[in-house]
Amino acid sequence: MDKGLVIRATGLWCRVMGDGKVYNCRLRGSYRLRGSKQTNPVAVGDYVEYELQDDGTGVVTDVCDRRNYIVRRATKLSKQTHVIAANIDLMCIVATVEHPRTSTGFVDRLLATAEAYGIETCLIYNKCDLYDNNTLQKFNTLKEVYNNVGYKVYSVSATQNVGIQELRATIQGKTVLFCGHSGSGKSSLLNAIDSSLHLKVGEVSEWSDKGTHTTTFAEMFPFANGYIIDTPGIKEFGMVDFKENDLSHYFPEMRALQSRCRFANCTHRHEPGCAVIQAAEEGLVAPERYKNYLSILDGLTT
Repeated sequence: MDKGLVIRATGLWCRVMGDGKVYNCRLRGSYRLRGSKQTNPVAVGDYVEYELQDDGTGVVTDVCDRRNYIVRRATKLSKQTHVIAANIDLMCIVATVEHPRTSTGFVDRLLATAEAYGIETCLIYNKCDLYDNNTLQKFNTLKEVYNNVGYKVYSVSATQNVGIQELRATIQGKTVLFCGHSGSGKSSLLNAIDSSLHLKVGEVSEWSDKGTHTTTFAEMFPFANGYIIDTPGIKEFGMVDFKENDLSHYFPEMRALQSRCRFANCTHRHEPGCAVIQAAEEGLVAPERYKNYLSILDGLTT
């Protein structure tokens, strides 16, 4: 029995790196059905046990326990979930202020999910070379909001090589997941970080101001004593397995105020004596973050 690291997963097959080689492996039948809520029982970043066959391929016989993972609701199968990647040290959300605009709702859903699974996260706003004064002001506002919560925010330009060296220093020696909308320039950014990747780069439509998918499956690449995980562009991020009374725990600024609420099970929606509502009214909790929290909360209860 051999042990290896899943560096690509596509349906019933995956590529496993073990003993310095990469093997094409298929999932054993029992694993195809494991956890009926998951569309992919094996994900990039998983450590697996496999048996080599006479034809040089392998069969995955077991999946090792995950340290953490990022999961989303499957887009076409609302009752099922899709694991984006596992065993992550850092998640980098690649976003854009404009062209196309990344909504704070999308960002906050990813941040809350990462908080729930104990994954360190940072924000990378790409295309800073396109900023005019208005866009720069918007970026500075976003940076202040997320810095105040405790997240690092980077301003970069993949095409002009701005901020890339600092980003390389941040991610070296770690397993880093990059995710974001199509059109955010994620592939260009990864190519700037590591020129040997040669990832396909898409264009942003002038008509719709949206990007095109260039990555069709998650894949892991070695980088500076660690790994980079590239993922397909995410249009929407549906959260799963969140309870109404727990959601605020994954918003750090709200978690810090929880003990000051009159009721221990306060949802911060309408309860009297709610410290979070008061802080939002006073601007101590960013209004946009609070609005996004309520939107996510409403989605959990419908």
